[in-house]
Parts: sequence; C-alpha cells; structure tokens
Amino acid sequence: MAHTAMSGAGTTEGDDPLQTAVWRLRSRACWADAAALLPADTPAGSLQRASLLVERCLYTEQGWQDAEDALRTAEAQAHADDERGAAACERGQLAYAATLHGVRDRADEARAALGRAAALIPPGAPARALLDFRRGLLAENLTSSPQAARAAYRRAHAGATANPDPLLLSFTWRHLAGLSLREGELAEARHGFAESLRIREELGYLVGTAPALASLADAESEPEASRLREEARRLFRLLGGVPTWLARQLTPPTPA
Repeated sequence: MAHTAMSGAGTTEGDDPLQTAVWRLRSRACWADAAALLPADTPAGSLQRASLLVERCLYTEQGWQDAEDALRTAEAQAHADDERGAAACERGQLAYAATLHGVRDRADEARAALGRAAALIPPGAPARALLDFRRGLLAENLTSSPQAARAAYRRAHAGATANPDPLLLSFTWRHLAGLSLREGELAEARHGFAESLRIREELGYLVGTAPALASLADAESEPEASRLREEARRLFRLLGGVPTWLARQLTPPTPA
C-alpha cells in the first residue's frame, strides 16, 4: 500500500509570472525559495507563503517553526470568511502533518481547525475541495476510517473537477486508488494511480512524480513494477531524498 502522507493542492495559477516562478520552485521541492518570492504583507500572499511552508513540513519533516510563524502571520491578516477559512485549513494541515510524522500528537487540533474551516468555506466554493481532501486524509490516516475517507475524497474529486484544479485531482485519484488497492480492486487502483501520474507529469510536478510512480508500481505486475520503482528511485535521488517518507517504500526487499 502506498504511503498516503502527501496532500496539498494548487496549480500554476495561469500566466502570472510570479505564480509561474513560485510553481517551478515548489514543484522542484524548493518551498522556502518559493515562499520568499511572495509578499508577506497581504492576506493572499501570507496565506500562500504559509501553505508552501506547511507543505514543506509534510514532504521533508523539517521547517516546523517556519511554517508555524508563517501561519500565525496569515491568521492575523485574515479578515474575510474565505481568508479565515483558508488559514484554518492550513492550520489543520500543519497539525495533521505533525501528528502523521510523530512530531507531536495534534490530531484534536487538526480536527478542530478543519471543522472551523468547514464552517467558513461554503459547499461549492473552490477552496472546499481542498478542505474535503484534507478531511479525507484525517479519516484515512489518523482515525482509520476508510469509508469516511472515501466519501471525503469523492467530494474533493467532484469539487476539483467542477472548479478545475488538476493538481488536486492528481491527489484525489491517487488516494482513491490507494483505498481500492487496499480492498484488492486492482484494476480500479491501477487506473487511479495511472491518472494521478499522468496529471503530475503533464503539470511538471516533479516532487510528486516519484510517489505517483511508486504507487502505480504497487498495483502493477512484473517487470513493469520494477521499472516504475527504479524510475521513482532515480527521481527521489535527484530531489535529494524528498519526500522523506518515500524512502521506506522504495527500499528494495532484503534478500533472504
């Protein structure tokens, strides 16, 4: 079963040169460099900075204090409901990441923050899809509730389709496929993992491509599975061992 630590969403944000530069850095695991390009004195800029640094924690298991500081700034600058809701969503994600990686048990904080976000972000709003996805992560990985996770991922998938967010779709495909794999539905799992990989390759989301390759390998037979894992290892090394948790999945089995 593929490790399901990853989350986060966003796109290349059209043709805005700043957002294009931020995306290129983010997709190559340079979150701090990407965050440094953004203004810290606007609600949108501070929120995006916080989002990038929270994502870095999830992928690298480092930078927790930087993410906390950026998030406090974003929370202080958020005034409208959608801004406060988005900040609460990031607060929930940071608490989830800390719990998942064993830094500190913040599961209650994660649930409370995402519940607060749900009260502020109305159903159908573009930001709701990411919130639904993150609630699915909590259900799957912190409370071991695969049925609740599947329902949340499906809501997120529908939202990311209705308000086109291809990167988020790559996550919902992957996590729905992971649940299918766990239940032995190989064809469904293979299809979902393949869709996730296709989207990430099209977007140039390099940091998410190795996990997508490794997940697809779990649903494939030999020799294709070994080929996919070797490609995942190559990318993993290229990015300096990020995401950190992928190392466990890519370690070759010890010979008997």
